Amino acid sequence: MNQSPALQRRLGPLDAVAIGLGSMLGAGIFSALSPAAAAAGWGMLAGLAVAGVVAFCNATSSAQLAAQYPTSGGTYVYGRERLGEWFGSAAGWAFVIGKTASAAAMALVFAAYVAPPGWGKLVACAAVAALTLVNVLGITRTALATKVLLALTLAALAVVVVIGWNRPAAPAQASDVVPSLPGVLQAAGFLFFAFAGYARLATMGEEVREPARTIPRAITLALFLALGVYALVAVTALRALGPSGLAGSAAPLAAVASMPDAAWSGIVVTLGAAAAALGALLALIAGIGRTSLAMAREEDLPRWLAAVHPRFGTPHRAELLLGAVVCAVILVSDVRGAIGFSSAGVLLYYLVANAAAWTQAPEHRRYPRLLQLLGAVGCLALSFALPSVSWLGALGVLTVGLGYRWARRRISRGPGTPGSRTAL
Repeated sequence: MNQSPALQRRLGPLDAVAIGLGSMLGAGIFSALSPAAAAAGWGMLAGLAVAGVVAFCNATSSAQLAAQYPTSGGTYVYGRERLGEWFGSAAGWAFVIGKTASAAAMALVFAAYVAPPGWGKLVACAAVAALTLVNVLGITRTALATKVLLALTLAALAVVVVIGWNRPAAPAQASDVVPSLPGVLQAAGFLFFAFAGYARLATMGEEVREPARTIPRAITLALFLALGVYALVAVTALRALGPSGLAGSAAPLAAVASMPDAAWSGIVVTLGAAAAALGALLALIAGIGRTSLAMAREEDLPRWLAAVHPRFGTPHRAELLLGAVVCAVILVSDVRGAIGFSSAGVLLYYLVANAAAWTQAPEHRRYPRLLQLLGAVGCLALSFALPSVSWLGALGVLTVGLGYRWARRRISRGPGTPGSRTAL
């Protein structure tokens, strides 16, 4: 393996759980409930359970692999080590594709809550630039900022739950969607976006103290904490607004907390949504930057991206380039398209993670193989439940990435090398 400067192990157990939880309690909980309710009505709770099961299976695979391979890169590294270089490259590209789109979506959600009309994309790009700088300045600053934003998010969600249970329950409506299996799976696909940050720690294994012990515990604890919060908020929203009311609301949690005698509640929820989006965006930039670092070390991305800042100990070139790419995506896309594209890419990434965990030897196995099989099947099912444009687009960009790898290998052989006709 090509060598480059190592990152520094500065994250303890509390930092790890905070980053994992902050990655999940992002803008997804403020935006995914409406389309999920539109797809399945009260069946969105079953969809939440399905998404949670798939997320749990994926998280256990990631945790098991991270304990054996405590280095930056997540499934990019695991795929290379367990399945071969091409699988690792596919996982790395799927992660970068999906999470770059997710970062753009988070920035756009933040801007939707705080930006004046007509300024949304500019504010979203400014948020990306600011949080990219925070990441470049050091991982301990990232962890501290994530804790602050997580506290604000939890406070906003607490306001939603308290007010939601102190208002009359919404009556049943003839327009309420009747749950069905396709609807439940589609709802699960939307809600999986809200879970998608649970294994972000696996991409930061080189910066966690005692990674073999800390990472598995932090991933599973953060996942179950987030699932509990999601379930409570989803039940509250359905009770307060009903399936039709929830499906028709552009800002569902703000609608739950909206009461004539509590105008302050809307402000709190708006601030909480903004904090959630920023927290998720902050962790996304950190995770993508470290996967890009690992890919650059193996030359699946340009080698100059493997640089680690001599003072701050961060992959500064990868993160600065990432910030520029995310801003470009913001300028040409919208939230719905970014979410669908993100989910498709991330599900492909975890498909490789489950396959890699399946091959681990008994001494490295922490969970039964049934969980890896269930996770792989779940990833495929939720992928194809998404709109076809999402998974076809993700497969298309993934093909381009693997084509880059093939071309680079051809070039590295040079003319006259056996198996190569000409230099490209």
